[in-house]
Amino acid sequence: MAGHETHYTLPRPEFDKPVKLLIVVAPYYKDIADNLVAGAQAEIEAAGGTCEMIEVPGALEVPTAIAIADRSSNFDGYVALGCVIRGETTHYDTVCNDSSRAIQLMGLQGLCIGNGILTVENRKQAEVRADVNDQNKGGGAAAAALHLIALTRKWGAQSKGVGFKAPSEAIKLADSDNGPTTA
Repeated sequence: MAGHETHYTLPRPEFDKPVKLLIVVAPYYKDIADNLVAGAQAEIEAAGGTCEMIEVPGALEVPTAIAIADRSSNFDGYVALGCVIRGETTHYDTVCNDSSRAIQLMGLQGLCIGNGILTVENRKQAEVRADVNDQNKGGGAAAAALHLIALTRKWGAQSKGVGFKAPSEAIKLADSDNGPTTA
């Protein structure tokens, strides 16, 4: 059983300037969502960051809320939280696959998102995964977002000189590469 295995956890990233994250949670199963949020908030605070939280009706709305926030605000990253428990219909598969796919696509476009939407077979599995003293998947999702923010900050300012450069920028780059010029 996965709950008894030990897994390697990356060291918490450190930041020169504080990070600000948005936690987007679908509180359909309120007690589970509250535990996920508590774990995420603790991880963000431990990294010296701050966070805001919004609630949406369900897991399918989480990616949409993140997209809206990304267009309208200044968050460094996002934590997606919620829980989907298998029921009697195929709606479970749709919600799990579509919310995960949307979050992944936004991540591939450059957003720093930790996905902590639990997809489980039963309530007991959700409780164990959400518990901050057990699997703490909310904290893990926040940690994932923080690591992605750290990578973005590390590589975000670097340029390899590929692609279109405005004429004034190209001249500055050429001058800096060739040293002083003489007339």
